[in-house]
Amino acid sequence: MRPLQTDLSIFAAFNFKRPPVGVKFLFFKPDGLEPLVPNKTLSLCEMLVEAQLSKRPFYFARTQQEACVGKILLGMQEMESFAESGQIGERLKVFQEARANYAFYQHVPKFAKDIVNYVAFAPLDALTFEPDILIVTTEPGQAEIVMRSMTYSTGELYNSRTTPVMGCAWLFIYPFQSGNVNFIVPEMVHGMKGRELFSSESIVISIPYQWIPRMAQNLKEMTWHLPSHNSKEQYLGEFGTILADLAKKAQKP
Repeated sequence: MRPLQTDLSIFAAFNFKRPPVGVKFLFFKPDGLEPLVPNKTLSLCEMLVEAQLSKRPFYFARTQQEACVGKILLGMQEMESFAESGQIGERLKVFQEARANYAFYQHVPKFAKDIVNYVAFAPLDALTFEPDILIVTTEPGQAEIVMRSMTYSTGELYNSRTTPVMGCAWLFIYPFQSGNVNFIVPEMVHGMKGRELFSSESIVISIPYQWIPRMAQNLKEMTWHLPSHNSKEQYLGEFGTILADLAKKAQKP
């Protein structure tokens, strides 16, 4: 794995309740990392929480058990035909009929077979490799700052893509494959809500490697706490002052 060279220290300045986690998709077994504790069988999204709470780096291997559909999405195993036909979603009452669940599967991002054999996880203060994605878990106020660091110098639109089930696909795989920053609300994802992995006000942001350096640099430059966010009165006053000033300048020959 490529050693960490990107300066990510600005993310520590947020003092997030849970640390950001770097994730790496690997064909070969990573050196210098211990495996996920063998007697723990977790879902892919639970591995994110494990890295946050244990505050230690580890890797998950295709030879280990996984408690949900993570290995299917990672291309480590095939989906059972009864599941692919949509039977589970109908019985969970997430979908009206199996056909809706089946149709939804056609849009879910996943890796081709045998491309990913290992997935490395490391919380920010133990991150020693350049991550493929950096996952930030926070509340709306801090999420606004993180997302604004994407559009601050680029004008890029915010993007949120997810589905009621298989939410981990949009958290891990979609950002990596698309190169787009993505954010999801865990309360809107069946498994994450059912497993009680995040607080109800959480927002989870996935930043692919193409965006990590730019967003880190923008966070160093931009104003985090905007004066207009202090109160409605301050917002209206500042906005009105700016409009009046611009109108005055526009009238000058």
